[in-house]
Amino acid sequence: MSNPAAALSESDISRVVEMAWEDRPPFEVLEATFGLSEPETITLMRRTMKPRSFRLLRTRVTGRST
Repeated sequence: MSNPAAALSESDISRVVEMAWEDRPPFEVLEATFGLSEPETITLMRRTMKPRSFRLLRTRVTGRST
């Protein structure tokens, strides 16, 4: 099983995190654009972001309807 996140450039990773910070997490758009599923996106963000920033983001978007 390949890891799509491993093939991303630093600018792509930065864009994924930026898009995830938007008010409505566009996981479908991220998957279409970067080939990352929702769990893969969350894993990438967990690895890339500071722990506190990641917790704030997840608290903010959890349970929010799109």
